[in-house]
Amino acid sequence: MSWASTWPIAIAVALTCFALAASAWAQHGGQQRPGMLADSVAPPCTAGFRPDPSGETCTAIVVPENAFATNREYGEGWECKHGHEASTSSDTCVAIDIPDNAYLTERGDRWECDRRFIRADGKCLPIAVPKNGYLTGNTYDGGWDCARGYRRDDGTCVAVVVPEFGYPTNTSYGRGWECDRGYREVGGACVAIRVPENAYLTDRSYGRGWTCERGYSETTDACEAIVLPENAHLDHFGARWTCDRGFERRGASCLLRD
Repeated sequence: MSWASTWPIAIAVALTCFALAASAWAQHGGQQRPGMLADSVAPPCTAGFRPDPSGETCTAIVVPENAFATNREYGEGWECKHGHEASTSSDTCVAIDIPDNAYLTERGDRWECDRRFIRADGKCLPIAVPKNGYLTGNTYDGGWDCARGYRRDDGTCVAVVVPEFGYPTNTSYGRGWECDRGYREVGGACVAIRVPENAYLTDRSYGRGWTCERGYSETTDACEAIVLPENAHLDHFGARWTCDRGFERRGASCLLRD
């Protein structure tokens, strides 16, 4: 059988299948999905409808007042308009009650307090900034903090007592002050660090506050010169000696390796 004689039959079969599919889709106002055949895909629901749990039909989305349809198959299928929020039952949209000294956020789904006010019990209350304090714009610290040289104490800002040769750190933890370079804290005061000869100050908060120059070793409170035996040299740190290549340490000497 030639193609010229069979193509009318093929066209007729295709038109019949198309007509059956269109008839199924048109049932119930075009909102019922056809049966899910192995080689077919159900068309999506039109705007304002969503598939029911069975996935076979499309049910109308009931959009409450002051809301709009999202045309999404997940969620409620609608969202509240700008300036409104879902009620406790989540089936209506009510106007957001904005208290005094507050404003609606850009998204329009909540409110924030104006500057100089802080949220408390659903209201915006004035921030009481104590003397020697300033506004921070942060809600977690009450909206204020103390100026440099002061620290918080029961809702007030008290002066940090800094000893001689010290400076304020403006921190809420610790003493609130540190000693100048060359001094260490001893009993609430800043005492000068005595640097022995052939040593220099360090910036470490632990230890003596000083270390010996290269070529010197540290004793209790002094730096003694390192005496190099023959065939020895200072190590990388310069605080001790090691034998030259080809020699090994034996007591306080460097002897030729056997």
